[in-house]
Amino acid sequence: MKKLINDVSTVVPDMLDGLIALNPQLSLLQGGTTVLRADAEAVAARGEVALISGGGSGHEPAHGGYVGHGMLSAAVAGEIFTSPSTDAVLDAIRAVAGPAGALLIVKNYTGDRFNFGLAAEIARAEGIPVEMMIVADDVALSASGNHAGRRGLAGTVLVHKIAGAAAARGLPLPEVARIAKEAAASLGTMGVALTSCTVPAAGKPGFELGDREIEWGLGIHGEPGVSRGALEPADAMVGKLLAKIIDDLALQAGERVALLVNNLGGTPSSELHVVAGDALRELAGRGIEVARVGRHVPERARNGWRVADAAAGR
Repeated sequence: MKKLINDVSTVVPDMLDGLIALNPQLSLLQGGTTVLRADAEAVAARGEVALISGGGSGHEPAHGGYVGHGMLSAAVAGEIFTSPSTDAVLDAIRAVAGPAGALLIVKNYTGDRFNFGLAAEIARAEGIPVEMMIVADDVALSASGNHAGRRGLAGTVLVHKIAGAAAARGLPLPEVARIAKEAAASLGTMGVALTSCTVPAAGKPGFELGDREIEWGLGIHGEPGVSRGALEPADAMVGKLLAKIIDDLALQAGERVALLVNNLGGTPSSELHVVAGDALRELAGRGIEVARVGRHVPERARNGWRVADAAAGR
């Protein structure tokens, strides 16, 4: 598959160089692949809790695109679909955490949990206040089963925003962490893919789908979904995804939610608008009020989308 890259080995640093050049409010940690707020030192000095997230690259604008006021202080980027190292996370903590400390917002993947967790332990030993919370919003996987647990998906962006607002208000670390954990517990996300994705180093799709086949309940690293089915009209697929999320969150008529309709990277805006309209109609028909709507965490030009709900009134 054709890619607009210079060299497979420099995709991530080349991408981050462009991101920083286009956004003067951002900077790059010297010698690394961590995106920082350009005013990170001033923010720490005035007593705000630093928010740090990250993970494997390939989900842009997540996470570097969410660094800024009221959002993240730093985003640590690994190679494509590869967790950043413990050292990289620790460097980010040291760079942006002031006396108020730092909250690490981590998606539920084994590598991320291990590397962010170990960095947090080392930082605490150095006297830096650090807390870590896990986002596991994937409703396609049961809470128990023969897997590593529910994956962290697009709903992570909503946690960034909610925790970021709390930090910007000057709330202390334990309170920011509590609010972030409550937000994560109120999230449900599920997706559907029309195609596989292609990692630059592989140069070919991770799996094949027939012309009329789709994957239900996919992750964000190119893996297949939990089941395969036939292509259906958009409103039927939206109805099935929302039914799963609503059941998982036990949402009732009269509740308020934030709705995230997420592009996997290769879906035209026109089709996302169709999906968003169908989702809004489905929720309205169930008596569920949508307070906010948006879209955000792609996956290497895979054609498909996810729907994420966050219970706004809990």
